[in-house]
Amino acid sequence: MRFSALTDWLAWQESLHPSTIELGLERVAAVWHRLHPKPPAFLVITIGGTNGKGSSVAMLDSILRAAKYRTGVYTSPHLLRYNERIRLDGREIDDASLLESFARIDRARGDISLTYFEFGTLAALDIFARANVQVAILEVGLGGRLDAVNILAADVALVTTVDIDHSQWLGNSREEIAFEKAGIYRPNLPAIYGSAEVPTSLREHAASIGANLYCYGEDFGIHRVTTGWDWWGKIAGEEMFHHDLPLPALRGSSQLQNAAGILMVLTVLAEQLPVSTDDICAGLQAVSLAGRFQLQAGAVTHVLDVAHNPQAARELASNLAALPAGGRTLAVVGMLQDKDINTSLAALEGLIDHWYLASLQVLRGASAVQLAIALEAIAVPGEAITLCENVTSALTQARTGAQPGDRIVVFGSFYTVAEALVQPA
Repeated sequence: MRFSALTDWLAWQESLHPSTIELGLERVAAVWHRLHPKPPAFLVITIGGTNGKGSSVAMLDSILRAAKYRTGVYTSPHLLRYNERIRLDGREIDDASLLESFARIDRARGDISLTYFEFGTLAALDIFARANVQVAILEVGLGGRLDAVNILAADVALVTTVDIDHSQWLGNSREEIAFEKAGIYRPNLPAIYGSAEVPTSLREHAASIGANLYCYGEDFGIHRVTTGWDWWGKIAGEEMFHHDLPLPALRGSSQLQNAAGILMVLTVLAEQLPVSTDDICAGLQAVSLAGRFQLQAGAVTHVLDVAHNPQAARELASNLAALPAGGRTLAVVGMLQDKDINTSLAALEGLIDHWYLASLQVLRGASAVQLAIALEAIAVPGEAITLCENVTSALTQARTGAQPGDRIVVFGSFYTVAEALVQPA
């Protein structure tokens, strides 16, 4: 074994490949077939999209575990520990299993160079295959068509939403990005789109390969009722319903839409993975996921949200506006410089009383000055802005300036929220 500690393996993986991100399936698929020449025995559910992937994965896993299925879950990025990325039956993978899988991949790859993400993807799939899971739930890392998880054909693929993000890799228009995300769809298999306004390129790609496309608002959807919500769907003209479902334990206005997409996934897989309405209710009530409009109560409420692109920022703004009035709203913000900073921050215009801008001390991290320039463009006054050296400093200053009844909103990046999670209020 090349290394005996997880930290050493991860540091080495970060420097193994010439570039941090290289989309493409040839290298990673070659290594996978050396490890596992036969198709996997487990069902594969792949979830992509601009936003809502993590929440959808968490809800689906929670429901399937309530139905007593053995699940494997692969997500990225992580917040506090690399082990969060791979879960068996809801439990984070242990270091020993990761080390063993990394060593197997290292032996199998020969002279093939892999990125950090590709190494992790192969480890997850290898662990799932050897653990005999019944279903693997895979979150796309970037795009879809050329993302490493796409080396496995999904028995059903869900694209949650499409908006502008990662333009340098996926394209500058919603239609270009939608085509890349639709690359996880497969011929003659269920393909689900989980939000309104279906991109033309996604619809056309699904039709061109003969995928069975089901779209939110057309083939399935929700009705709000006094006690919760109802789900409806239809397949080949046959209508089906789930009545009086509880609201998901995850907060935020988009979570019902995410849940609707997940119930469509379960509906098209009903023969292979039957679940009851009771399982659905139990899973929705038990689900948890850090950093998605996560509220920490106290004299000063903390709101933690990994929103890092315009669509997610608009969602955050909507959720903040729905909170009870009272007190000031202070923002702690740190972002990556390759994100659409201007549009993302503009989405919160009028909702923030004071901005604590943090220089993000990571590769690609934006400086506090860059964030301030974006706020100046929407005429935020200088006295409402505090520049901070890092997230820790920004959080400390925000807490010092806060009064009982105020709220502190931490957002902009997984890195930003991770800092807040290790510094509890």
